[in-house]
Amino acid sequence: MIDVIVIGAGPAGLAGAITCASSGLKVMVIDEFIKPGGRLIGQLHQELSGEWWNGIKESERLHQEALKQSVDIRSGVSVYNLEKDDDLWNVHTSIGTLTAPFVLAATGAAEYPIPLPGWTLPGVMSIGAAQVMTNVHRVQVGKKGIIIGANILAFAILNELQLAGIHVNRIVLPEKSPLSGKAGEPEEVMKSLLNAAHLAPSPLLRMGSRFMKNDWFRKTGMRFFPKSGVKVNGTPLLLRKAALEVIGTEQVEGVRVADTDANGNIIPGTETVYEADFVCIAGGLYPLAELAAVSGCPFQYIPELGGHVPHHSETMETPLEGLFVAGNITGIESGKIAMAQGTIAGYSIAKHAGKGGTAIVEQLNQAVKNVHLLRKQAAIQFYPDIESGRRKMYDLWEQLYANPARLHTEEKLG
Repeated sequence: MIDVIVIGAGPAGLAGAITCASSGLKVMVIDEFIKPGGRLIGQLHQELSGEWWNGIKESERLHQEALKQSVDIRSGVSVYNLEKDDDLWNVHTSIGTLTAPFVLAATGAAEYPIPLPGWTLPGVMSIGAAQVMTNVHRVQVGKKGIIIGANILAFAILNELQLAGIHVNRIVLPEKSPLSGKAGEPEEVMKSLLNAAHLAPSPLLRMGSRFMKNDWFRKTGMRFFPKSGVKVNGTPLLLRKAALEVIGTEQVEGVRVADTDANGNIIPGTETVYEADFVCIAGGLYPLAELAAVSGCPFQYIPELGGHVPHHSETMETPLEGLFVAGNITGIESGKIAMAQGTIAGYSIAKHAGKGGTAIVEQLNQAVKNVHLLRKQAAIQFYPDIESGRRKMYDLWEQLYANPARLHTEEKLG
């Protein structure tokens, strides 16, 4: 009999599976992708220490460690329902119904779509799809591209595309609309980018960002933002130009753009066309949590975490007995933090299963501390107020679900 079913073979799922298995539990991991690794397998960037974070190598390391721990990994398996039946969870999949007393939902994140006319043309893709095609499948997405949307994810993948010899001509914003939200407002985009200004390639940009955090300087800076943009690793970032339409007959041929004012409103008569043979739409990430919703797990909308997230404790348990969560389903952060959260979930599951003896409490305690340390050291925060978002969730958990037994456990962990 399977003790734990892990849904998602990304960094959180694999780390959780390894920890559960090392504690003596029989674990199965299922994932709809053709190979384990999740978003890790598309990641390649240089960290502040100068070391390179190679997601493919990291995913291979996790995969091999899971196999050593006798974890049963099933790729190419999709899950369409999750329900509790007495003491067991029924996980309904494309290979039949699987049952186990514990489930770890580590379903990760998805990209916000920003629809615009022409976005169904061949050559238009999400920025994440471009990352996977480039780093995983080794397919050149095009020769001359434009990114629509300016956020931390877009800049990280821009660098990866450049390393692969793929030329991105420009980064522009989507047209301001209810669908694009803050992604179409230049000042809001500027505010979000300032939280990663320490990573800017130019000392001048890093110094200027300190002034731009002041409201007056930022508003003034947006009014006089150069029409030619500011270069990010050689690619012009055009905060005062918005994409109106992707044009082409049988495939992408260009993007029609227009100038905007400091608030993102289109300035009539300023339209022009930039040539391109591929377009990446970068709408940002949100927690992919529909499966947890199907199970009946309650949710809370916390914008600092990226959207709606399932109620969960700092030890990754949910209000539904036997259901645990980890990784980007709980809020958008880095692959390292996803792995650390998976480790927490693994120890937490082992503890609930009566494994690990008295040592499990200290192991769980150390795993929680490790997440706090990694969060402080993180070079990039996809959502800058992540600490505030986490605190909101944990305060909510204490208000709704805390009882004497849990409080006693938390005191030991504290």
